[in-house]
Amino acid sequence: MTRVVMEATSDYWKPVFYLLEAAGFETWLVNARDVKHLPGRPKTDKIDAVWLAKVAERQMIRPSFVPPSEIRKLRDLTRYRADLVGVRTAEKQRVEKLLEDAQIKMSVAVSDIFGVSGREMLAALIAGERDPMVLAQMARTSMRSKIPMLREAFTGFFTDHHAFLLKAMVTRIDMLDADIAALDAKIEQEIAPFAAAMAKLDEVPGISPVAAAVIISEVGVDMSRFPTAGHLASWAKFTLGVKESAGKKKGKNSTGHGNPYLARVLGNAAVAVGKTDTFLGERYRRIARRRGTKKAIVAVGRSILVIVWHLLSDPDARFHDLGADFYATRIDPDRKKRTSIRQLEALGFKVTLEPADAAA
Repeated sequence: MTRVVMEATSDYWKPVFYLLEAAGFETWLVNARDVKHLPGRPKTDKIDAVWLAKVAERQMIRPSFVPPSEIRKLRDLTRYRADLVGVRTAEKQRVEKLLEDAQIKMSVAVSDIFGVSGREMLAALIAGERDPMVLAQMARTSMRSKIPMLREAFTGFFTDHHAFLLKAMVTRIDMLDADIAALDAKIEQEIAPFAAAMAKLDEVPGISPVAAAVIISEVGVDMSRFPTAGHLASWAKFTLGVKESAGKKKGKNSTGHGNPYLARVLGNAAVAVGKTDTFLGERYRRIARRRGTKKAIVAVGRSILVIVWHLLSDPDARFHDLGADFYATRIDPDRKKRTSIRQLEALGFKVTLEPADAAA
């Protein structure tokens, strides 16, 4: 088989790569940083091609990860969905800014102004209702306890000009909702062949079905491309970089810039799992207390990625939660006992330990 090596440049490599791949060539896409020529040498397209051939022939480079066709199709859908969600979020922020311009601060009393009650209030504003009491009475269920606050929030200067803009923004949000729903249906159809992998990932705390689809679309289901879980974490840039010279560490050990779509979903999963009573949730809280939430997000995101690698690389592997008490009961209990005794003695108590079985 003939091997073709090409340098990744923006999205221009895609049509050529796909044509050569379909023609049966062994096609390698390599990082431009990995094949950079020595400084001071002449640079032309022909010289670059010769250099690529030389470094590939001598096994001095590795191909970049390019998923198979079915995963690429799924990736196009999930990335477009993420982009549309971002556009919808921006439009919702414009709505809130418009209301604030009219001296209306709904977000003080309504956690989601696009919920059932919030949408009814927005529709009434567009229809011409301006009475704060009437608008506040549209609150439902538990929100009715905030009617006095809502009445005060709706006491503003909402005009027909604001109503025109609000109608346009709400219409655009509804259109985006419809587009996202259509994408969700298409993603569900395209991910059907990977139902087993989806079911495995769905067992991991913090990973929703949408997040599982994004993870599969970004890393695929064939983990043979990544020899170890560490290789996958390094590829995703969820591993600290090491820069050392003359025995001194340099830089801030940052992870670098990886796949933004994968990083976003792993970060969201880490924040979500941090609110659960699980091992990963306790790990998030322990790190956040000591080193801050940003480092906790990266650390737990990496842990989730390691779990994903093990689940996808072994057909028989299933997720098993170690429990929120893992650190308290299994990691150095003698040290925790000594620490507790020392703290009690510092408060003026005399401590005598007795086994629980003997006390019973």
